Amino acid sequence: MPPTVFLIFLLAQIGVHFVVPVMKVVTAPYRYLGIIPILFGIVLNIWADALFKKKATTVKPYEDPSKLEFSGPFRISRHPMYLGMAAILFGTAVALGSLTAFVVPMIYVIITDFIFIRFEEKNLERIFDSEYLKYKRKVRRWI
Repeated sequence: MPPTVFLIFLLAQIGVHFVVPVMKVVTAPYRYLGIIPILFGIVLNIWADALFKKKATTVKPYEDPSKLEFSGPFRISRHPMYLGMAAILFGTAVALGSLTAFVVPMIYVIITDFIFIRFEEKNLERIFDSEYLKYKRKVRRWI
């Protein structure tokens, strides 16, 4: 599940930073700016999850959703929860400050795109057909 994958990446990011802290690229006090994307990511995930619950549709990528969501953060990103998780990883990289910490969000985005997003989008096209295709033309995958 995506939250589990995210948590693995977050723990790996912190671990890699301490085991292989290659070159500091962000130093104090600028490292504290990492809190901004972390908070943004948390808010984005809570907001998107609340919209799914309000519509009583699944948030799980391997279940068939019953409704599409177009409001809130879904107006600017087809996958705001993944965007939020990537923002948290990026903010953590800034807070840690090492070059190795910045590699993790990039790998996360690539893996998430291939493992979850492509599957979800094919599933949404199958279920919602032209309605989803119209939305897909208007809103970018990430941002």
